[in-house]
Amino acid sequence: MLPPQPNLRSGSRKEGADLEKKIGQYWLNRIGIVAMLIGVSYFLKYAFENNWIGPGGRIVIGLFAGIGLTLWSERFRARGYATFSYSLKAVGIGTLYLSLWGAFQVYHLIPSSAAFLAMVIVTASTIALSLSQDAELLASFALVGGFATPVLLSTGQNHEVVLFSYVGLLDVAILGMTVFKPWRRLLWGSFAGTIILYYGWYGDYYSQEQRALTVFFAALFAALFAVIPLATRHEGSTRFSGPSITLTLLPLLNAGAFFLALYAIYALETATLTWFALALAAFYLGISGAFKRRFPGQDTKFINLLHVAIAIAFITVAIPLKLDAQWITIGWLVESAVLLWISVRTQTDFLRYLAVAALTLGVVRLLLYDQFHTETLLFNARFATYSVAIAVLGGIAIFGKRHASEKEMVFIRAAVVALNFLDLIALTLEVSDYFDRQLAFSVSVAANYRQISLSRDFSYSAIWLIYGAILMAVGFRQRSAFVRWQSLILIAFTIGKVFFYDVSQLGGSYRIVSFIGLGAVLLGISFIYQRDWLKLSSRSSDKSAQGT
Repeated sequence: MLPPQPNLRSGSRKEGADLEKKIGQYWLNRIGIVAMLIGVSYFLKYAFENNWIGPGGRIVIGLFAGIGLTLWSERFRARGYATFSYSLKAVGIGTLYLSLWGAFQVYHLIPSSAAFLAMVIVTASTIALSLSQDAELLASFALVGGFATPVLLSTGQNHEVVLFSYVGLLDVAILGMTVFKPWRRLLWGSFAGTIILYYGWYGDYYSQEQRALTVFFAALFAALFAVIPLATRHEGSTRFSGPSITLTLLPLLNAGAFFLALYAIYALETATLTWFALALAAFYLGISGAFKRRFPGQDTKFINLLHVAIAIAFITVAIPLKLDAQWITIGWLVESAVLLWISVRTQTDFLRYLAVAALTLGVVRLLLYDQFHTETLLFNARFATYSVAIAVLGGIAIFGKRHASEKEMVFIRAAVVALNFLDLIALTLEVSDYFDRQLAFSVSVAANYRQISLSRDFSYSAIWLIYGAILMAVGFRQRSAFVRWQSLILIAFTIGKVFFYDVSQLGGSYRIVSFIGLGAVLLGISFIYQRDWLKLSSRSSDKSAQGT
């Protein structure tokens, strides 16, 4: 007996019915609301143009219509038509806001203070309705209307204290709702509204005399959104339900927006910005600790590390603000070493990635950005900066072998390669600058200039060859094929320079010494391999035997 076949036609009918229901319940509902608003607007416009209704009557009609629609919507909600009820409320609440706007801005029937108070009452009433009816949609109406109020009632004058006090209270109200209701999406609207009003005001009205007050309000807004992870509702109110987009992205955007606001105010005062950056780092570290205490015994590691990362980012920003020239590079390099040490002590892998980022910043800046003017050999700012970078990489190479996992060993090897690379660059630059200083005093004598140039080119080969020999010795001593291969690559590069460059550019004595030195090193290394001190041939024999 064949198993019953799925009824594809039944499934398609069900999908079609769901789509039809969605169109009927939601799409047509919203289109109908828009059409009704447009129709009413045209009717009122026609009535106004023909002077059927005076200004006062128009406002009264709007207010009664808004209140009536809001009350009428409750009848539909009581009968189970919640979606339609909220749609009517949207029309009614919108009508109230527009009527109050018209009473003040269009007809000048009431002062701005009265219109503002009335809009605040409408917003507060909508918030109360949303809480009592457990309706996030109504809360979003209140949010939109609340942030639209200052725009609708704008007089073109600067009222910073009133504006930002109102915005702060509105943010507190929205945050308060998320304490009791899991309505995190409202926080995004509150954040966007705050940013828009702040930067809109700043672009039109900010002046130096208002700096202290502006910084206070900016800090207030930043603090309100920074405590969101501590204040917002989680599963069961006492359990952290895991990271969400709101708890992940919003703290990052909030921190960035606040620091941009500070930068716009203190653009030329780097010392002040540095203290702000360090204070913010301490603040976010405090938030991380408070969050962990708020939800003890629960998996809050991601949020904790996120706030630690924000703190470290502010420390990284503070370094170039406070320091200058090579001290920025040294600051980032030291920061990377500290982060690595903390990550090992606390067994926090996340901090290792931040340490790698800081180390990369330091090395890239050292190689591509920093400019040095040296007067002495070795004892100068450049060699000191390179020494710090080499020391950090050396610490990674030495201590990393003890604590790194097998997957992380590739980073330890990369650190060893980078260490040798920076060593060679530092030594080569020292030799180059030493001879450049000699050339500066010999430009008038062609013979001296030629002799110094030959000495410089020979010194390059000598340094690379000696360094390669030292690497090979270390590789033999530690029985490290990885180190020996680095030596072989460097020696191969030096061989190419001696045969293809030195033979044509260097004079007789330098050419002789270059080839004799190169030959001696190569013969010595060859002798060590022939003696098979590392028992490489026995390993090959063992592998061949295993293969057979």
